[in-house]
Parts: sequence; structure tokens; C-alpha cells
Amino acid sequence: MTASQDWLREGMLAAGLVGLLLCSMFLATGSFPPMVVVESGSMMHDLDDGAVGSIDPGDLILVMNPNRVEIITYVEAKQVGNENYGYESLGMEGDVIIYRKNGGSDTPIIHRALLKAVAETTAPALGGACTAGVYDGLEDICVLTWSVPGTNQSNVEEISMTLDYSCAPHGNLVIDSWVPNHEGYLTTGDNYRTNGCTIDQLRATSSDADEQWIRSRGLKDENGNPVTAVRDIWIEGISATEIPWIGAIKLFVSGTSSSVTSKSWSNLGLLFASVIAAPMLYEAIIENRKTDSDEEE
Repeated sequence: MTASQDWLREGMLAAGLVGLLLCSMFLATGSFPPMVVVESGSMMHDLDDGAVGSIDPGDLILVMNPNRVEIITYVEAKQVGNENYGYESLGMEGDVIIYRKNGGSDTPIIHRALLKAVAETTAPALGGACTAGVYDGLEDICVLTWSVPGTNQSNVEEISMTLDYSCAPHGNLVIDSWVPNHEGYLTTGDNYRTNGCTIDQLRATSSDADEQWIRSRGLKDENGNPVTAVRDIWIEGISATEIPWIGAIKLFVSGTSSSVTSKSWSNLGLLFASVIAAPMLYEAIIENRKTDSDEEE
């Protein structure tokens, strides 16, 4: 067999292994692509070095199909007596979801689901309008009251509550007389400096603020509109297992690696060194054992 044939065989074997791995992950997660690369630091817990177990720039995240698993919100995981009490994912209570801002086509957001506003009482809309409640144009219904699973907010016209979510030194996160535009999730990043109590749907914490203030501070979609509650159909997946550091390679190639910490680069280098050294070490051990065996004979 010639050298070129050897290279071809090795290349086909490598491609086959990659394909097998992708197919296996697709079958396991029900999503394609089955993983995403984290680009920003909005979910960081350790803001200097990053941490295994939470989401940092350069991490790969396996993405579960939302039709396969139930989304558990932060408030459900914090409510004593709730069947999901104590549930944690990626370093904190509640699930981390991947969603499209207002259903748009720009880069999806990977943030934690704090709570879900559920339409409790509804009525048919008349000619695209409502005499009471809020008009949901997508569902063509009028939502009269709301409930929030995992809280005491049940069948209310507006949602007002204080979450067990620290905004130190300013107390806890407060949802202030919020009337959602439609059913959906409130979300935020775990990074307490850039996100945390500055949630994605800023209107929920600032019901009296004018629109200009909301637009100047809150998360916006590709058209510059403030992000509203995340509908189920906007959810791309639920974050599952974290694979640290590997995605930094993709960010480096695409020129978007500025958020990757120096510690992550160091850990990635150590990982590569280990991968390269492992087969060499294994071969040396096998060779030594073979030599010892020959000497004994």
C-alpha cells in the first residue's frame, strides 16, 4: 500500500469516526447540530478564570431537543415542596435554554429560564382586538389572567413578586406589575455584573419605565426591539452537558475569541498536550513491558 493510500485510509477513518460521533450525539439529544459554542461571558460564574460546571466563553454545550425534556424554571427549583425543588443545571437552579430573540434569525441566546408566565384565563379575540386583557396576535386570543408555576402567582391580572434571586447589594430580584405580551419565559444570564438582575425582558422589572429607557438598556433583537417573554416555539433547545474549552478553537478561527479567559486557553493547551502525550506514553509502557518479557525469557 502506497503512502497516499495510507493517508486516504486514515482520512476516511477519521471522517467516519466524526460522522459516527455526530450521529450518536444527534440520537442522544434529538437536535442538530447537537452542540453549540458559547461566545459571550453572560453566563460566567467565575468572572476572572471561568469554572468547569458553569458556562464560559469557548465551552461546547450539548443541546437537548425541547420536545424531549421538560423545562424546569429557577423559581420551580427554588420552591420548597415543588417536585423539582433543588434541581440544578450548569451551576445554578433551573434549566438553561437556547432561544431566538423574539423568534428572529440572529445569533441565539443561551440564558437561564427564571420563570414562565402561563396564560390562565383567555377569551376569543374580536377582529384582532380585545375589550379586556392582552391581545396575543400569534394565538389570536385575549389573555385575561396569568399564572406562574413555582410561585404564589395564580390567576392574576398582573405579575408582581420577589424572587429568591440576589441582586446584592440591592436586595432581591423584583417582578413589578408585569403584564406579559404573551405566554413565555423570563430569562437572564448568570453573570451578576452584566446580566443577573438585569434580565433579558427588562420590562418585567420596570413596568413604569418609558420605552426609550427600556430600549437603551434592555436586550434587543435584530430589529432593535426589546426582547419579550420567550415563547415555546422560539426555544432551540435546553442546555445539557458542558464540554469545557474545546469551542475556543472555533472562536479563534472566526476571530471572536476575545471573551475566552487566559485560564481557558491554558487548560486547552494542557488538554492538547495530554492527548498528544497519552499514546506516546502508552507506547513506551508497552515497549518496556515487551523488553522486560524478552529479558525474562
